[in-house]
Amino acid sequence: MALKLNIIICSTRPGRIGPSVANWFHGFAADNSGFDCKLVDLAEFDLPVYNEPNHPRTGIYEHAHTKNWSESVNSADAYVFVMPEYNFCPPPAFVNALNYLYTEWNYKPCGFVSYGGASGGVRAATLARQLVTTLKMMPMVEGVMVPMAWNHLDDSKVFHSNDLIDPSATAMLAELERWATALKSMR
Repeated sequence: MALKLNIIICSTRPGRIGPSVANWFHGFAADNSGFDCKLVDLAEFDLPVYNEPNHPRTGIYEHAHTKNWSESVNSADAYVFVMPEYNFCPPPAFVNALNYLYTEWNYKPCGFVSYGGASGGVRAATLARQLVTTLKMMPMVEGVMVPMAWNHLDDSKVFHSNDLIDPSATAMLAELERWATALKSMR
């Protein structure tokens, strides 16, 4: 049975290009890895600012949005977070989504496809790597950085990669598979 990879679109704002970048990565991962890949749009879960009365470590959830989010996160063996950079940081929706759960994230690897201006979202991904370790996730050193991401969109808003981006995606996926296989025994 193939390992499951959730590719999570972390931007929820109107006009975002995250779905375009994530659609490209989803296709790339499906063609270049052994993962069973699923595209997950954080915006579809409509998570308000954390509003559960119990600590996430308990796994006791009262709201349907949390239960749905828990089910989605729990179903995966690994994650790739597709995220922009907002003021040198990950998007608030990403941080909020992490905070909703605890054990569902534990002992799973994750990677980052970051995008933005000249830095390609690398500052956001760097901070995000620190955040996920508190949830016992293993962030990959390898990552995908897309500088000036809007220049990779065609007139139909379809993202097109290049010879600089593809090798980083290949390397990250290979490491994710290794770690997902190894960490599965810990869950």
